[in-house]
Amino acid sequence: MDAPFSRIAPDVKLGKDVKIAGWANLYGCSVGDETRLGPFVEVQRGAAIGKRCKISSHSFVCEGVTIEDEVFVGHGVLFLNDKYPVATKGGKPTGDADWTPQKTKVRKGASIGSGAIILGGVTIGAGSLVGAGAVVTKDVAAGARVAGVPARVRARGGR
Repeated sequence: MDAPFSRIAPDVKLGKDVKIAGWANLYGCSVGDETRLGPFVEVQRGAAIGKRCKISSHSFVCEGVTIEDEVFVGHGVLFLNDKYPVATKGGKPTGDADWTPQKTKVRKGASIGSGAIILGGVTIGAGSLVGAGAVVTKDVAAGARVAGVPARVRARGGR
């Protein structure tokens, strides 16, 4: 692991031969064997990334996200986990007890293009492809290819 200027908290579980580029920020998460994380990637507590994944630069993987094995995540992909975010509740700043993060799953072998935004609570199916810049608001079936805002099915099966 060569991660100059990165912040990797002691509670992070790293598999074998994980590669982390500089300026990454990881805390309370797990990363599987042979996965590569690009520069400026943040992976929050409670997120899990599988084996042999590639998470490209400037991507944000938040709490509640599970990425299975052999998934590609392009540059600047954002995962969201709160459908109704607020800064305050009853006039006071919100904290961890004030919300429950939505769970998001990215199944084995899926690919997510650069600049995509993945809303919380969706599942991206095995072997599927999310086009660059897509906004995923609903589940993506295994093997489907989706693109657009909001993301819509463009093709099924194979690439």
